[in-house]
Amino acid sequence: MDLGLEGRYAIVCASSAGLGKACAIELARAGCIVVINGRDAGKLEASAADIRAETGATIIPIAGDISLAETQDALIKAVPQVDILVNNNGGPPFRDYREVDRKAMLEGVTSNMVTPIEMVQRVIAGMVERRFGRIVNITSGSVKMPLSGLDLSSGARLGLTGFLAGVARSVAHANVTINFLLPGSFDTDRQVSGLTRKAEQQGVDMSIVRTQSEATIPAKRFGKPEEFGAACAFLCSAQAGFITGQSLLIDGGAFPGVL
Repeated sequence: MDLGLEGRYAIVCASSAGLGKACAIELARAGCIVVINGRDAGKLEASAADIRAETGATIIPIAGDISLAETQDALIKAVPQVDILVNNNGGPPFRDYREVDRKAMLEGVTSNMVTPIEMVQRVIAGMVERRFGRIVNITSGSVKMPLSGLDLSSGARLGLTGFLAGVARSVAHANVTINFLLPGSFDTDRQVSGLTRKAEQQGVDMSIVRTQSEATIPAKRFGKPEEFGAACAFLCSAQAGFITGQSLLIDGGAFPGVL
């Protein structure tokens, strides 16, 4: 399917690896000029080279912490206009809720709620004026199915979802959409890191923990990043203009509810 994105300008935050990179690849494949971002300049440049080689697209790497105003400025200034914004940022680490102090709370809310809202504020007026805009926020399956130890992440991302729900309805008339992608367990470096930590705690091989984790998912496997990227690209497509304010859970059936 031609997604109707040839020549569009896209910003994908936190996209040097994992699900962010998967989204950047699929948008590049669809014909977008893509600005990618990450804190590690060397890793970011390597990812940009990978995406260029795979897609032939124009990829613009901007290193920096997306929570900082100067990084946000650099991302916006890297392209003539922003047609597509994919908000993404690393979440707080696993931590017992009793150990989450005020400083950690403020940092978590800043990273996973305030920062994406700031990025939306920066680009949405231009999208409305041009009568095209696609905003996709990568949150987490824990928004629908909270996990103990990820309380701060769940709370901040749920706050983002609630904040932007009304905004989505206010700009829908201008062919500007705002949606949310909620990943479950995907085969990324972050997933492997978590499994490794769990295996060390249990004193077993990581492959055992992986098999046990996959067995809890109805699909009996972890998701592939490219599957997530494809879903993101479709929500950014010309054909997705009637989809807005929605939270798409991509978790292989792990969430047992119907809503």
